[in-house]
Amino acid sequence: MAVQPPVHARLIDRVTLLGVPVVAVLVLLAGVVGSTPPAVALAIGVGGTALWACLHLVRAALDIHHADGTFVACRGAGFIGLAALATGLTAVVPLWGPPSAGVWATCGYAVTAALFAVGVLFLPGSATNWVVRTRRAFDGAGLGVSLAFAGYLIPPEKAAPATTLPATLIGALGISVAVVAVLRGRPHRRPSLRCGAGAVVTMAALGILTTVVALGHGGVVLPLLGIPVVAGLAASADGGSRRHLPAPALEPRNPDQYLASYPLLAVPAAVGVIAALWHLAVVRSFDTIGVLLGIGMVAVLVMRELLVVRDIRRYAGQLQTAEAHFRSLVAGATDLTLVLDEQLRIKWQSPAASRLFGLSDDEVVGRAFRDLIHPDDVADAQAAIDSVLAGEHADGPPALVTARMRDGAELWRDTESTIADQRSVPEVAALVVHVRDIGERRHLERTLHKMSYIDQLTGLANRRALMRDLLAHRRRAGQQGTLLVIDLHGLAEINDTRGRETGDAVLIEVGRRIRTLLAEDDVAARLGGDEFAVLTDDGAVLAYALATRLARVLSEPHELPGTVVELHTSIGLAELAGAADSDQVLRHADLARRRARQLGLDRVEWYDPDVEMKLNRRMELEQQLLGAAERGELDLVFQPVVDLRDNLPVGVEALLRWRHPELGTILPAELLPIARAVGIAAEIDEWVLDAACKHLVAWSTGDSGFWLSVNVSPRELLTARFPDRVATTLKRYGLPPERLVVEVAEDWIAEDVPTIVASLAALRKLGVRAALDDFGAGQASLSHLRRLPVDVLKLDQSLVNTASEGATGSGPAVIDVVVSLGRRLGLEIVAKGLETEEQIERAAKAGCLYGQGFALGRPAPAERIEAYLESHRA
Repeated sequence: MAVQPPVHARLIDRVTLLGVPVVAVLVLLAGVVGSTPPAVALAIGVGGTALWACLHLVRAALDIHHADGTFVACRGAGFIGLAALATGLTAVVPLWGPPSAGVWATCGYAVTAALFAVGVLFLPGSATNWVVRTRRAFDGAGLGVSLAFAGYLIPPEKAAPATTLPATLIGALGISVAVVAVLRGRPHRRPSLRCGAGAVVTMAALGILTTVVALGHGGVVLPLLGIPVVAGLAASADGGSRRHLPAPALEPRNPDQYLASYPLLAVPAAVGVIAALWHLAVVRSFDTIGVLLGIGMVAVLVMRELLVVRDIRRYAGQLQTAEAHFRSLVAGATDLTLVLDEQLRIKWQSPAASRLFGLSDDEVVGRAFRDLIHPDDVADAQAAIDSVLAGEHADGPPALVTARMRDGAELWRDTESTIADQRSVPEVAALVVHVRDIGERRHLERTLHKMSYIDQLTGLANRRALMRDLLAHRRRAGQQGTLLVIDLHGLAEINDTRGRETGDAVLIEVGRRIRTLLAEDDVAARLGGDEFAVLTDDGAVLAYALATRLARVLSEPHELPGTVVELHTSIGLAELAGAADSDQVLRHADLARRRARQLGLDRVEWYDPDVEMKLNRRMELEQQLLGAAERGELDLVFQPVVDLRDNLPVGVEALLRWRHPELGTILPAELLPIARAVGIAAEIDEWVLDAACKHLVAWSTGDSGFWLSVNVSPRELLTARFPDRVATTLKRYGLPPERLVVEVAEDWIAEDVPTIVASLAALRKLGVRAALDDFGAGQASLSHLRRLPVDVLKLDQSLVNTASEGATGSGPAVIDVVVSLGRRLGLEIVAKGLETEEQIERAAKAGCLYGQGFALGRPAPAERIEAYLESHRA
């Protein structure tokens, strides 16, 4: 972790780094010129510099410790600081004078060299653990002992006394350890190199100084030797305290690099052997000191060799472990590995070849790689190999080859291979091919591709397949052809009442029935849910005939185990020639299908622009109907019901109108289906009931028997709260219940007869009368008249028209039969749709008491109806 001192602290460090050594050099120069005693100048100059360097380095070590929280990072600066302090103490020794000065100087020099050597070993980048530090210490020690041994043996005549030998040996050891530690450190850092160089200079100069003191010499030599000592201490202090630099990235090293550095052992061994041979040749004998130095050199080299043996054994174990891992990985791999030589022949294959592809070494090794590849895939494989040989994949991912390869059973397998160029790796020097069997993946891809175009439930084509075939059909056959879109009605109810399994069975049966009606080239598809489609080459006539047959066949009862269900359909048709693309064809057919659904069940409709216009109008009205009542756009008109005997009004029917601000008046025939579709029919019925009662109260008819009829949707009538809401409305406006008539259309009766009977009975209990509207227009059974608690029967216009057309026949008209039945049941009969005098006379002749139609009174706003009632009352 880098420690960044403040700017002012760094400035002070730089000033002291320059100032203290300069002052020390000036003091030493004063000793050289004789201004100061040489021993005193040496003690002041070197001692002061040493004390400053010690404090400087110890403070740096403490800062590093506080920043990192460990002692490891600060040991280098700490030991170098202690070595500087030992250097200063050694420089003070000459003040003592002989004879003890030589001994104490040698001891101080030994401590200094030891501390410098240890400190350099702990510098950043020198070593990372004690094993490496020990190895480098022995490297330096071996080199130092061998140099000391050679220096002692050469020259053979000793000019210096034996007292200089310890200093020489100590200096050789310390300097050698420092040099080896600094030069072999990775990565090289300039501060560490500067600190190590300063340590070497300091130890060299201090060693000479110690030798001079041991020989009893002095004078100006002492301060002169103090100058390089000061320079070395300054360099060590500067390099050892540089703690604000970021740590450089470590260079990756492997055991091969460590082993490659072991020839360094040959240097001290060669130096010692050469010196010993030269001395033996010249002197022919060794003294005791020479023998001891030789034994020391051999001992150090032996210890270092033991470390080498330990490293080699550890590396050999790592190689064995790595090889075992490699063999286990290759043997259990799911890929086949091949090694190709320069001629692209297979020179090695992994053991997985026999397990994965059934290939033995005899069948593969020595053969060309292309011999294993399918002839149709050889060109692509060769192109990929050529690109690898050309170096196109040197900086990117390896080349990928997809080809069929022959296995041991002479079968072709789908494979995927990656080719890596390993020719630059000396241990490999070849192309390495990794082959993977992708047969299962290809089979799965083909299966998924097939499944992506097939509906899994019915086995028909899905929407994606239909669009693909529709596009292909338009390209192949041009604009000829028709698309049918089929929508099923009633499937949701089957799922809710009989379960999803029954619904799925119905869909499967629908798919089967559709297929039985199609030609060989026709395409049947399921678009999703309860929507199907058919693409046929037939023109308009034949396509319409096919749609009619589909509607008839699909509406037939579906007999399933334990149940029988019925469905209805809406089918839309669109010609391919009427659309610009496939999506538009499908949209046109779907619009026609929606139009068919609006017109009723089991309908078949063609697309034309009017259909789209009507659907757009329908969607616009659905959006705008919400909130129409709050905006005041809903209105009521009233059509009188007249007594055919005296032509006086007996009641009115409230008819809903939507006064659209842009489209004008919208009639109930268009309005009510939209209200039911958006789910607000009940709210509109409630609004009609409230508004109609409000108008009836406002009219002063003077006739308590004058009644008002309102139309109610079946869903509103089927709710349990409808009678209560009617009672609340009557109470709010103070209306007698007998003045209100609730009309129910005949074609809605069949939805839920028991519930409607209960609701009408509840209304009758309140005193509200009920009317069956449009009787004769639907297929309601006459038996319903006996079951339904109704008081008024309103005949559909078709019965009056039929009676007028058949008036000259011999038999009774239908209206006569219906009126006769109604009168027997005690019902009041109202003939609707009377538009001519002839129809009025025919209705009165048939026995109808009341009539309603344009001939008697057109629907009008409340104000005009009020005036109409006033005029008739007058």
